[in-house]
Amino acid sequence: MAKSRYVLAGGCFWCLEAVFLRVKGVLSVTPGYSGGSAGTATYSSVSSGTTKHAEVVKVEFDDELLPREVLLDIFFTIHDPTSLNRQGADIGPQYRSALFYDNEEQKREFESAISRAQAHWDKPIVTRLEYLDKFYEAEPEHHNYFDNNPANPYCAVVISPKINKAKNTYKEYMK
Repeated sequence: MAKSRYVLAGGCFWCLEAVFLRVKGVLSVTPGYSGGSAGTATYSSVSSGTTKHAEVVKVEFDDELLPREVLLDIFFTIHDPTSLNRQGADIGPQYRSALFYDNEEQKREFESAISRAQAHWDKPIVTRLEYLDKFYEAEPEHHNYFDNNPANPYCAVVISPKINKAKNTYKEYMK
């Protein structure tokens, strides 16, 4: 097994987590916060927009089962990378589109993914490349949010369509 890890921001971390938990080859998905200047991060502080952190997911995967390119292409399919600091009704820098790299090889992979994705979008992609300084794990109530809160309207209206889009576009890679 070749274990790899990406830290991705594409709006609400509940959405990204729900999709990636359904992708074959994904070993774990951990919601959290990265990219800010504050020395720590909590949901309430990040939601205020004052910490400069983004809601992120740390995705650990077996790249022998799930090619890195496919994982990144799924990422660019399930959120709008042309929307600056916003995904739908979620507004603020904590909902930005960003790829957090921790080495130059990852940075090049992310640059290539942005180039591939641009072919599918009419507007310029605004996804930021940011160095991964720290990752703060989200509070327990944010883990597995979609599966644990099926009656929440946000899950039905926002998250379910993203899962369905991934399933329809990447059938062979979905559980």
